[in-house]
Amino acid sequence: MRCGLLGRRLGHSYSPAIHALLAPYSYELFEVEPENLEDFLRRGDFAGVNVTIPYKKAVIPYCAALSERARALGAVNTLVRRPDGSLYGHNTDYSGFEAMFAHAGQPVAGRKALVLGSGGASNTVCAVLRAQGAQVVVISRSGADNYGNLPRHADAQILVNATPVGMYPAAGESPVDLRVLPNLEMVLDVIYNPARTRLLLDAEARGLVTGNGLRMLVAQAKESAECFLNAPIAQEKIEEIYQKLRFSMENIVLIGMPGCGKSTIGRLLAAKTGRKFVDVDAEIVREAGCGVPEIFAREGEAGFRRRETAALERLGRESALVLATGGGCVTRPENYPLLHQNGRIFWLRRELSRLPREGRPLSQATPLRQMWRERRPLYAAFADEVVDNNGTAARTAAQILGEKEPET
Repeated sequence: MRCGLLGRRLGHSYSPAIHALLAPYSYELFEVEPENLEDFLRRGDFAGVNVTIPYKKAVIPYCAALSERARALGAVNTLVRRPDGSLYGHNTDYSGFEAMFAHAGQPVAGRKALVLGSGGASNTVCAVLRAQGAQVVVISRSGADNYGNLPRHADAQILVNATPVGMYPAAGESPVDLRVLPNLEMVLDVIYNPARTRLLLDAEARGLVTGNGLRMLVAQAKESAECFLNAPIAQEKIEEIYQKLRFSMENIVLIGMPGCGKSTIGRLLAAKTGRKFVDVDAEIVREAGCGVPEIFAREGEAGFRRRETAALERLGRESALVLATGGGCVTRPENYPLLHQNGRIFWLRRELSRLPREGRPLSQATPLRQMWRERRPLYAAFADEVVDNNGTAARTAAQILGEKEPET
């Protein structure tokens, strides 16, 4: 059984990995130019395909039948080849957005919701919100409700980004300044790479309920697979696949005092998980063409920190890495979103008496207890989890991965 994803420029897609966990059919990426679309649809050897930009509307004339949902939304993201060779068009994005809202667990009925963008994703988000009783306002670049007059909607409680602003590789951008929307309770973003866009990071900082588009992607894929197979798939599969995918995409970020074991634990974690290990200090040295002591001597700590932030800005956008950071990366608040956007941050704690100082300019120049007093609250502010690293490396790695600790 041959299935896949139809689009023009697909690049890297998580869809094959998701469908491999849903069912045993083959799932391929079909990159098709507009002039070849008709031939692909009429003669293509496939049992079913998902459809993405720019063809969700373009495939409709080739469908012998449409589901009520596809007809209502005016978009098709799932095609099934019927026994007579004709195509049936359906839209599973709706179910994906439903799952996204359901998991957020916030009331929607009676709430005012702002949806950023007016494209296909926005249409589906709006349909789901309206079906659940929300008062929906679409914000676009022009028209009565636009980004320029956003403060007129300061009473909104829900915000959904249905635009690509903030998506990899342009991570770090946000479509709006949340400060003009003081009554928000929930912020959702259809983007799933990075896991936390600038918009979601800002919402997290305000303590709001947040969610990205990964669970939506899995939920819509599950309904598509049911269409391909003409058979139900257990609802529990959505959460199971979501967790596997989230873990495989997430960076493991290690912070802590100089010499606390970040590099040793990082290499062990990379070997156990198949992730690439990156020592941030080593990256800075490679780019500078000289060692850390030389950088400090030539540029001072400020120069080193600028280089460090630049390295984190680049590395933090990537996925599936183990990042061993320098001990002082927490001294610059701007480093936190760079690390957190795609990563889970683990603070490795080790007794001060066990920390080496050789080859570490700041450790040699500053008493360790003074450095510890200054940095302890910073590590705590950055960390998602605190991990004791006074035992074996294997024990520490197991704790980070949530595994049963090895017997000693």
